[in-house]
Order: sequence, then C-alpha cells, then structure tokens
Amino acid sequence: MFLRPGIMLLVFILIAPQSRAYLGAHLISVGEWIHAWAPLSYLLLLILPVAGFVSMSMVKKAPQWVAPENPMAKYRNDIVDDDE
Repeated sequence: MFLRPGIMLLVFILIAPQSRAYLGAHLISVGEWIHAWAPLSYLLLLILPVAGFVSMSMVKKAPQWVAPENPMAKYRNDIVDDDE
C-alpha cells in the first residue's frame, strides 16, 4: 500500500548529498559498534530474524477461531409446511 511512496521518499533522501553523507557515516558507526561488541551484537542480530520466524510459526499453528453457537437457536420456531 505504501510501497511506492516509500520508494519515492527513499530515492529523494538518497539524492541529497548531505543525507547520503549522514547515512554513510551512520552505517560506518553501526559497523564499528557491531565489531566492538562482537559477541553481544551477533547475538542481538541473531535474535531479530529468529523472532520473526517464531512469530510466523506461532501464527500458523494457532487454533482457528470458532464462532460460538447461538444459545437461542434451539428455541427458534421453525415454520412447518402443512402442504406435504
């Protein structure tokens, strides 16, 4: 739904040289942080995709919702056809 506006926004952000420089510097600092905190950062990066797969499997394995039976259905008056 918001794919096209998101792509347009990304293109316009990447066109500007200041935003490209900022994003590049930010990516470099993130890479340095990952390298500096190696065991912990790898564990955190591993948790992100694992959490996605776990949540998808939980949604797939969840029991289907069943609508509750109408308690007044057994008291309904059915019209009897006398033409038979």
